[in-house]
Amino acid sequence: MMINNIEIIRIIASVFALAIAIIGHEIMHGWVAYKYGDDTAKLQGRLSINPIKHIDPVGTILLPAILYFTHAPFLFGWAKPVPVNIATVIRNKGYGGAIAVALAGITYNLILATFFATILPPFTHPQSMFGAFFTLFLAQSIMINVVLAVFNLWPIPPLDGSQALLYLSQIMGWRKFGEIYGKIYPYGMVILFAILFVPQLSDILFAPVGWILNLIIP
Repeated sequence: MMINNIEIIRIIASVFALAIAIIGHEIMHGWVAYKYGDDTAKLQGRLSINPIKHIDPVGTILLPAILYFTHAPFLFGWAKPVPVNIATVIRNKGYGGAIAVALAGITYNLILATFFATILPPFTHPQSMFGAFFTLFLAQSIMINVVLAVFNLWPIPPLDGSQALLYLSQIMGWRKFGEIYGKIYPYGMVILFAILFVPQLSDILFAPVGWILNLIIP
Protein backbone atom coordinates (compact mmCIF):
# COMPACT_ATOMS: atom_id res chain seq x y z
CA MET A 1 0.00 0.00 0.00
CA MET A 2 2.84 2.37 0.84
CA ILE A 3 4.41 1.77 -2.58
CA ASN A 4 1.10 2.69 -4.24
CA ASN A 5 0.82 5.84 -2.12
CA ILE A 6 4.35 6.94 -2.94
CA GLU A 7 3.77 6.29 -6.63
CA ILE A 8 0.63 8.45 -6.57
CA ILE A 9 2.53 11.20 -4.77
CA ARG A 10 5.33 10.97 -7.32
CA ILE A 11 2.91 11.32 -10.23
CA ILE A 12 1.13 14.32 -8.69
CA ALA A 13 4.44 15.99 -7.82
CA SER A 14 5.74 15.43 -11.35
CA VAL A 15 2.58 16.85 -12.92
CA PHE A 16 2.75 19.97 -10.76
CA ALA A 17 6.46 20.43 -11.43
CA LEU A 18 6.07 20.02 -15.19
CA ALA A 19 3.07 22.36 -15.36
CA ILE A 20 4.85 25.13 -13.45
CA ALA A 21 7.97 24.72 -15.58
CA ILE A 22 6.40 24.75 -19.04
CA ILE A 23 3.53 27.17 -18.39
CA GLY A 24 5.83 29.65 -16.66
CA HIS A 25 8.28 29.29 -19.54
CA GLU A 26 5.65 30.33 -22.06
CA ILE A 27 4.21 33.13 -19.93
CA MET A 28 7.67 34.67 -19.59
CA HIS A 29 7.98 35.04 -23.37
CA GLY A 30 4.74 37.01 -23.42
CA TRP A 31 5.56 38.99 -20.27
CA VAL A 32 8.94 40.20 -21.55
CA ALA A 33 7.38 41.03 -24.92
CA TYR A 34 4.69 43.01 -23.07
CA LYS A 35 7.39 44.95 -21.21
CA TYR A 36 8.84 45.80 -24.61
CA GLY A 37 5.55 47.14 -25.94
CA ASP A 38 3.85 44.07 -27.42
CA ASP A 39 0.46 43.46 -25.77
CA THR A 40 -0.56 40.53 -28.01
CA ALA A 41 -0.32 37.92 -25.26
CA LYS A 42 -2.02 40.16 -22.70
CA LEU A 43 -4.95 40.94 -24.99
CA GLN A 44 -5.48 37.22 -25.63
CA GLY A 45 -5.41 36.42 -21.91
CA ARG A 46 -2.21 34.38 -22.23
CA LEU A 47 -0.34 36.05 -19.38
CA SER A 48 -2.70 34.30 -17.00
CA ILE A 49 -1.41 31.59 -14.63
CA ASN A 50 -4.61 29.62 -15.27
CA PRO A 51 -3.20 26.33 -16.64
CA ILE A 52 -6.28 25.66 -18.79
CA LYS A 53 -5.31 28.58 -21.04
CA HIS A 54 -1.91 27.02 -21.74
CA ILE A 55 -2.57 23.28 -22.06
CA ASP A 56 -1.47 21.62 -25.29
CA PRO A 57 -3.09 18.14 -25.53
CA VAL A 58 0.06 16.53 -26.93
CA GLY A 59 2.85 18.48 -25.28
CA THR A 60 1.26 19.01 -21.86
CA ILE A 61 -0.61 15.72 -21.41
CA LEU A 62 0.11 12.93 -23.90
CA LEU A 63 3.90 13.12 -24.28
CA PRO A 64 4.70 13.56 -20.56
CA ALA A 65 2.35 10.63 -19.76
CA ILE A 66 4.09 8.40 -22.30
CA LEU A 67 7.53 9.35 -20.96
CA TYR A 68 6.46 8.73 -17.38
CA PHE A 69 4.85 5.35 -17.89
CA THR A 70 7.67 4.13 -20.14
CA HIS A 71 10.11 5.04 -17.34
CA ALA A 72 12.03 7.61 -19.40
CA PRO A 73 14.98 9.15 -17.50
CA PHE A 74 13.25 12.55 -17.46
CA LEU A 75 9.92 14.22 -18.14
CA PHE A 76 9.55 16.59 -21.05
CA GLY A 77 6.73 18.54 -22.61
CA TRP A 78 5.51 21.91 -23.79
CA ALA A 79 2.61 24.29 -23.31
CA LYS A 80 0.63 26.09 -26.00
CA PRO A 81 2.98 28.81 -27.32
CA VAL A 82 2.18 32.31 -26.09
CA PRO A 83 1.60 34.63 -29.08
CA VAL A 84 4.21 37.35 -29.55
CA ASN A 85 4.43 40.02 -32.23
CA ILE A 86 8.20 40.08 -32.46
CA ALA A 87 8.09 42.89 -35.07
CA THR A 88 6.68 45.21 -32.39
CA VAL A 89 9.44 44.19 -29.97
CA ILE A 90 12.12 44.81 -32.61
CA ARG A 91 10.62 48.18 -33.48
CA ASN A 92 10.67 49.24 -29.82
CA LYS A 93 13.83 47.56 -28.50
CA GLY A 94 15.72 46.31 -31.53
CA TYR A 95 17.06 42.82 -32.03
CA GLY A 96 18.47 42.87 -28.49
CA GLY A 97 14.88 43.00 -27.24
CA ALA A 98 13.97 40.11 -29.53
CA ILE A 99 16.83 38.05 -28.06
CA ALA A 100 15.57 38.85 -24.55
CA VAL A 101 12.08 37.61 -25.49
CA ALA A 102 13.52 34.44 -27.04
CA LEU A 103 15.59 33.64 -23.95
CA ALA A 104 12.98 34.68 -21.35
CA GLY A 105 11.61 31.16 -20.87
CA ILE A 106 15.06 29.61 -20.52
CA THR A 107 16.03 32.27 -17.99
CA TYR A 108 12.87 31.52 -16.00
CA ASN A 109 13.61 27.78 -15.98
CA LEU A 110 17.21 28.24 -14.79
CA ILE A 111 16.24 30.72 -12.06
CA LEU A 112 13.46 28.43 -10.84
CA ALA A 113 15.75 25.38 -10.83
CA THR A 114 18.41 27.29 -8.90
CA PHE A 115 15.88 28.52 -6.35
CA PHE A 116 14.44 25.05 -5.76
CA ALA A 117 17.93 23.56 -5.51
CA THR A 118 18.80 26.14 -2.86
CA ILE A 119 15.82 25.26 -0.64
CA LEU A 120 15.97 21.48 -1.22
CA PRO A 121 18.54 20.35 1.43
CA PRO A 122 16.34 20.77 4.55
CA PHE A 123 13.62 18.64 2.94
CA THR A 124 15.67 15.62 1.87
CA HIS A 125 14.44 13.52 4.81
CA PRO A 126 10.63 13.95 4.84
CA GLN A 127 8.71 12.75 7.89
CA SER A 128 5.22 12.80 6.42
CA MET A 129 3.30 12.18 3.21
CA PHE A 130 3.11 15.91 2.55
CA GLY A 131 6.83 16.15 3.22
CA ALA A 132 7.43 13.37 0.69
CA PHE A 133 5.28 15.19 -1.85
CA PHE A 134 7.14 18.46 -1.34
CA THR A 135 10.55 16.80 -1.59
CA LEU A 136 9.57 14.98 -4.79
CA PHE A 137 8.10 18.20 -6.17
CA LEU A 138 11.36 20.07 -5.55
CA ALA A 139 13.50 17.29 -7.00
CA GLN A 140 11.34 16.93 -10.11
CA SER A 141 11.17 20.70 -10.55
CA ILE A 142 14.95 21.01 -10.50
CA MET A 143 15.43 18.28 -13.09
CA ILE A 144 12.56 19.33 -15.37
CA ASN A 145 13.52 23.01 -15.42
CA VAL A 146 17.16 22.27 -16.20
CA VAL A 147 16.22 19.81 -18.96
CA LEU A 148 13.82 22.35 -20.50
CA ALA A 149 16.42 25.11 -20.35
CA VAL A 150 19.12 23.00 -21.99
CA PHE A 151 16.74 21.59 -24.62
CA ASN A 152 15.43 25.01 -25.58
CA LEU A 153 18.97 26.34 -25.97
CA TRP A 154 19.66 23.95 -28.84
CA PRO A 155 20.16 25.99 -32.04
CA ILE A 156 17.50 24.03 -33.90
CA PRO A 157 14.29 25.73 -35.06
CA PRO A 158 11.79 26.39 -33.67
CA LEU A 159 13.54 26.20 -30.27
CA ASP A 160 14.37 29.38 -28.37
CA GLY A 161 18.10 28.99 -28.91
CA SER A 162 17.68 29.10 -32.67
CA GLN A 163 15.45 32.18 -32.42
CA ALA A 164 18.02 34.00 -30.27
CA LEU A 165 20.78 33.00 -32.69
CA LEU A 166 18.73 34.26 -35.63
CA TYR A 167 18.24 37.67 -34.01
CA LEU A 168 21.93 37.78 -33.04
CA SER A 169 22.82 37.08 -36.68
CA GLN A 170 20.85 40.19 -37.64
CA ILE A 171 22.91 42.26 -35.22
CA MET A 172 26.19 40.74 -36.40
CA GLY A 173 25.30 40.86 -40.08
CA TRP A 174 25.53 37.08 -40.59
CA ARG A 175 23.30 36.98 -43.66
CA LYS A 176 24.30 33.44 -44.55
CA PHE A 177 22.96 32.14 -41.25
CA GLY A 178 19.55 33.64 -41.95
CA GLU A 179 19.45 31.85 -45.30
CA ILE A 180 20.44 28.52 -43.75
CA TYR A 181 17.91 29.00 -40.94
CA GLY A 182 15.13 29.62 -43.43
CA LYS A 183 15.95 26.42 -45.30
CA ILE A 184 16.03 24.11 -42.27
CA TYR A 185 13.11 25.70 -40.35
CA PRO A 186 10.40 23.51 -42.01
CA TYR A 187 12.34 20.41 -40.96
CA GLY A 188 13.13 21.51 -37.41
CA MET A 189 10.70 19.18 -35.62
CA VAL A 190 11.85 16.21 -37.70
CA ILE A 191 15.46 16.98 -36.78
CA LEU A 192 14.54 17.29 -33.09
CA PHE A 193 12.74 13.95 -32.92
CA ALA A 194 15.56 12.30 -34.84
CA ILE A 195 18.05 13.57 -32.26
CA LEU A 196 15.87 12.49 -29.33
CA PHE A 197 15.66 8.96 -30.71
CA VAL A 198 19.44 8.62 -31.25
CA PRO A 199 20.78 7.96 -27.71
CA GLN A 200 24.41 8.78 -28.48
CA LEU A 201 23.52 12.16 -29.99
CA SER A 202 20.94 13.14 -27.39
CA ASP A 203 23.36 12.17 -24.61
CA ILE A 204 25.88 14.66 -25.97
CA LEU A 205 23.35 17.47 -26.37
CA PHE A 206 21.83 16.84 -22.93
CA ALA A 207 25.26 16.65 -21.24
CA PRO A 208 24.95 20.24 -19.93
CA VAL A 209 22.04 19.05 -17.77
CA GLY A 210 24.47 17.16 -15.56
CA TRP A 211 26.91 20.08 -15.47
CA ILE A 212 24.21 22.51 -14.36
CA LEU A 213 22.83 20.12 -11.73
CA ASN A 214 26.30 19.66 -10.26
CA LEU A 215 26.67 23.42 -10.16
CA ILE A 216 23.38 24.40 -8.51
CA ILE A 217 22.71 21.51 -6.11
CA PRO A 218 24.53 22.08 -2.79
